[in-house]
Amino acid sequence: MNLTLKIWRQKNAETKGKIEAYKVNDISEHMSFLEMMDVLNEQIINEGGEPVAFDHDCREGICGTCSMVINGKPHGPSKAITTCQLHMRSFNDGDTIFIEPWRANAFPVIKDLVVDRGAFDRIIQAGGYVSVNTSGNTIDANAIPIPKDDADTAFDAATCIGCGACVAACKNSSAMLFVGAKVSQLALLPQGQTESTDRARNMVAQMDKEGFGACTNTGACSAECPKEISLENIARLNREFIKGSMVGK
Repeated sequence: MNLTLKIWRQKNAETKGKIEAYKVNDISEHMSFLEMMDVLNEQIINEGGEPVAFDHDCREGICGTCSMVINGKPHGPSKAITTCQLHMRSFNDGDTIFIEPWRANAFPVIKDLVVDRGAFDRIIQAGGYVSVNTSGNTIDANAIPIPKDDADTAFDAATCIGCGACVAACKNSSAMLFVGAKVSQLALLPQGQTESTDRARNMVAQMDKEGFGACTNTGACSAECPKEISLENIARLNREFIKGSMVGK
């Protein structure tokens, strides 16, 4: 298939960006979207141009690195997949495809389609961890009985890959779904109780400090999440926050 790509190009965080148009021909419907981007970059390099910078790593929908808004939708038109899992059979010959980076003040553009998602790392550092005894007296996690429903719900929350699609989908650029998932996966398990009083308060404080917006309650985050993280995690985050505020220091 032959396509027109309209791609956001931006030299660095300090310069203004713009949409630039490219033509790619003979694209196989069996290619992944990132393979199509590889073909484009090879074409640009052969013409003496600067290739389009974009994030990628595992290309298996696991790492959360790939991040593109494709025709206005984070990760593209298909549901419950990441950009690297999107295939060109989702498009038609002659299509024009708009490709942009995540849009959020907390995710500044580094170059072209690459954004700085270090804000997520700092939120995790603020409270997304558990205390572990490494003195030689560690207890096997399997020795602690956990109700099946709690274990399953915690696992579902832990499938969040931290890609940031929830932020890109939200008109307020809220990170509540991400933070809710990271709080939930620990709050539901006995191993996560040691820091439970402070965890939600500290992570929400860091989220606000990073410049993420408030939850809109529209559910766009969950709808665009490639791992279909449930909105129930936001409700759990709110409960943990209130509980921590009442009994915390």
